[in-house]
Amino acid sequence: MRLVLTILAFVAAFPVGSAFADAECFVPMVDWKPREAVAALAAQKGWTVRRIKIDDGCYEIDGTDAQGQRIEATVDPATLEILEIEYRDDDDHQRREGKNRHD
Repeated sequence: MRLVLTILAFVAAFPVGSAFADAECFVPMVDWKPREAVAALAAQKGWTVRRIKIDDGCYEIDGTDAQGQRIEATVDPATLEILEIEYRDDDDHQRREGKNRHD
């Protein structure tokens, strides 16, 4: 009986765990760097910013890189670490670079 309850508890918790794995940044708002710091990071890299928004608890920079290629960069709001960069071409195809955020 105990084994059955353990298995049921695991199965019930599994979908919740996978839902949490999809979320990106778990940082309290009090620890966030200001939006101006994100803009300064982009300028330091030679990026032109079209928009800075919040997505899945992370900052997301939409703009172009120093070579003029369209990008979406995901940035940790506390450390300003670049977690991922998606490059987009004119046909809106994308290529991702960056760390695996689930490591």
